[in-house]
Amino acid sequence: MEIHINPLTQKKLNRFRSIRRGYWSLVILSALFLLTLFGELFVNNRALFVSYEGRWAFPILHSGIYTGEDFGQCYKSEARYRELQAAFEKDGKGNYVVMPIVPYGPLEQDFHAGVYPPTAPSIASRHFLGTDTLARDVLARLFYGFRVAMLFSLAFVAISFVIGIVTGCAMGYFGGLTDLAGQRFMEIWSNIPFLYLVIIMRSLIPTGAGTFARVVTLLLIMSAFSWVGIAYLMRTATYSDKVREYVDASRVLGAGTWRILFKHILPNTISIVVTLVAFIGEAVREAYDPRRFSTYR
Repeated sequence: MEIHINPLTQKKLNRFRSIRRGYWSLVILSALFLLTLFGELFVNNRALFVSYEGRWAFPILHSGIYTGEDFGQCYKSEARYRELQAAFEKDGKGNYVVMPIVPYGPLEQDFHAGVYPPTAPSIASRHFLGTDTLARDVLARLFYGFRVAMLFSLAFVAISFVIGIVTGCAMGYFGGLTDLAGQRFMEIWSNIPFLYLVIIMRSLIPTGAGTFARVVTLLLIMSAFSWVGIAYLMRTATYSDKVREYVDASRVLGAGTWRILFKHILPNTISIVVTLVAFIGEAVREAYDPRRFSTYR
């Protein structure tokens, strides 16, 4: 199946490739993000594979847990796979454990007698970037923290832009009462104190709620207050473009409202708001405080 790219789009892509620094930055960032989506295969305190007395187990794919007793140990809690690996190597009975490259979790503390964190990077202990002051692996925390930050940022930008573009296009194209009501609503909405609302919403979340609920709440609040500027830009651009000849020609040929908006006007005005992506990403970086909302406290 061939993918046909519009010549104008192809020209823009070629121009972007010619900007080597930006192009390779995007490639590297995308590759790192894709890598973190499969992060459990590379950074995890669960074993990838365990062979015990002829039986195979894949803890990383198992929805539940394997206890120490499942592998001949004397405890009923979840198997400690690094210790299990050392025990199997010492026994020499043919049992073995295959661990990820970084065999630590982002929340796991790795204390050792007589050693006080933070510790320096060590290949022997497989703390490749060392540990922090709470004896947690730095690389594991960076790895998973990067994934959380990227997912948060992408979701935030997507939600904000969808709401802003749809609202702005509707206001600019239909005008009249739709535009008037939309402007009044945005004026009122943009004057609601953002910080106070965050504090109120945070206080309403039950103390037993998980980190996922807290992060999603922050995402929704930030998205709800970040689309107004995008909507104003799209409103102005749509007002300007809806009186152009190509829109009149589309109407004469029988194109419906949604086709005109999303097939003709939007592709010609989207470049105006695309330039805001970098700036809205900076807003995410400043508002997303890992000390308050990070998954790995």
